[in-house]
Amino acid sequence: MTLRPALLLLVASLLAGCVTTGTVDPMKTGKGRDEARDAYVQLGIGYLQQGQTERAKVPLKKALELDSSNADAHAALALVFQIEMEPKLADEHFRKALSQRGDDARLLNNYGSFLFEQQRYQEAFERYLEAARDNLYPERSRVFENLGLTSQQLQQREQAKAYFERSLRLNSRQPRALMEMAQLSYEDKQFVPARSYYEGYLTLAPQSARSLLLGVRLAKIFEERDNAASLGLQLKRLYPGTPEYQQYLSEQ
Repeated sequence: MTLRPALLLLVASLLAGCVTTGTVDPMKTGKGRDEARDAYVQLGIGYLQQGQTERAKVPLKKALELDSSNADAHAALALVFQIEMEPKLADEHFRKALSQRGDDARLLNNYGSFLFEQQRYQEAFERYLEAARDNLYPERSRVFENLGLTSQQLQQREQAKAYFERSLRLNSRQPRALMEMAQLSYEDKQFVPARSYYEGYLTLAPQSARSLLLGVRLAKIFEERDNAASLGLQLKRLYPGTPEYQQYLSEQ
């Protein structure tokens, strides 16, 4: 992320500790402190987006020194610690961010993703449900996709399918949801919808071991022998050591 010139100048002046003689110190005004805090947060997010988590912590810490309850700084630090595999600290900062903005769909979705990563599936499901309540959240389709994935982990198959369908109604160009619906439809012997979802997936994402195996199975259902053989060869060449290839061999 590129900071606006004004914010860069503000951060530079703060780091240098420069105060022009005869002017009011901006750090002594509420507006000045808010601008400094926001500049530090943006600088930290910029480092985070570049993958420089160690550097990101410095301005984010300074932002919290100016405003210890700032939700954006806590949310950014939560992501830093999640990347650095410090789950206890990540959880702590997610909670602090949500204590200030408990209805923020983006924060709830990010926290849900962290909880999912930690295999805390029921907690993740509850956070995703809260995020899904925001009808105006621009990434709401992703929230429903996440609800579907979490429902699968909770062994709630039909609920998962309903969430994936909801997700695709909001945004039909989501490869993960398309792949899950293709697989679920195949398992339900709904082969025409399965092929439609599968073909939609292929327009958006490269073949994986899982998609190649499903492609072989669908090609056999529709008696497309050459296509089945071609996909099988791709699976052998690209993913020879995978469970999917072993499954393919067992079905020949």
